[in-house]
Amino acid sequence: MSQFQSHHASHDREIESLDAFDAVVSAHGSLARHRVQAVDLTGRTDVLLATDTEGAVFLGCPMDPGAAARVRAAGALVFPPVPGLPFDPYRGHVYSPGELFARLGEGYPATPDALAYDWFQQTRADGDVFASMLRAIHDDSVSDALDELVAGDRVVGVMGGHAMARGTVEYAGAARLGRELARAGLTVATGGGPGAMEAANLGAYAAPFADGMLDDALTLLAKVTSFTPSVTDWARAAFEVRERWPGGGASVGIPTWFYGHEPPNAFAAHIAKYFANATREDGLLARSTAGVVFLPGAAGTLQEIFDNATPNYYESRGEPTPMVLVDREHWTRTLPAWPLLRSLAKGRAMESRIALVDRIEEAPEALKRVGG
Repeated sequence: MSQFQSHHASHDREIESLDAFDAVVSAHGSLARHRVQAVDLTGRTDVLLATDTEGAVFLGCPMDPGAAARVRAAGALVFPPVPGLPFDPYRGHVYSPGELFARLGEGYPATPDALAYDWFQQTRADGDVFASMLRAIHDDSVSDALDELVAGDRVVGVMGGHAMARGTVEYAGAARLGRELARAGLTVATGGGPGAMEAANLGAYAAPFADGMLDDALTLLAKVTSFTPSVTDWARAAFEVRERWPGGGASVGIPTWFYGHEPPNAFAAHIAKYFANATREDGLLARSTAGVVFLPGAAGTLQEIFDNATPNYYESRGEPTPMVLVDREHWTRTLPAWPLLRSLAKGRAMESRIALVDRIEEAPEALKRVGG
């Protein structure tokens, strides 16, 4: 059988943990045509020496050199780990806040998140084709993990600017929006950064708690209003909230190292972080199958509105998905995206799927109304 299975067949044969590896070997006595992704197999040498691995692919799995030679000889492909990287290009799961902010006690520059950005800056300047290949592999692995994570979920995107400060009425409103959407059974997804994005992820985190928890968390966070001048202090305040109220609700953040000045926020339980911003933007919008709420923002949010409008216009992803723009003054006068969006939608299926509201509190009902 070919190394290259159909997407669904390959997906069913992915092994992304040591427990899953052991379960497959125990159940089938074979690893043939499986994909083993970023699993440390140094303790499974005897299994690798004795098990059928024809057509298998090992992606970044540490293993004994003798075991690696044997599985190659038996018909497997082995992509070895790449030493010296601050990230794993073959990773099988999205990131967690604790993973990206590990060693925050030493200051943000010591964290894996900051080190990955430094590596990106250096290798992008060098134009190293090997580095660009590693970035592409990493981003594809993250996309695969993200698809597995949200499969079957009703995902609603919340877009908005990174400049929205903690301690403001706008930030509190975005947090209440995230909480209401999460309580309605939706999976909240944002661009994963600060500002409006953090607020919506915070709201989803607060969803399982009594309403007063969010008010208390907002007060605590307001002591450090922005990620400038200190990402360290900004992130520590978020982790203080998480430690005081552990076990919050899950949501998704999809940030990018392309914008190095925007660190990921710690309230998204699942962080799909990319090197390529274009891949990140398209992936975030494409996965927002239950619609997107656009809070006031600048160039980035404006780009997202029309990145989302284009497939809705052409119906290239199927039936148009809901789009709700919040703050009439902002989207009709400050940055008049609404008149253009409305003109674009006129006479097409997407016309009934767009809405403009004055206040953030109106967004959930508008999302339901235009949801079809």
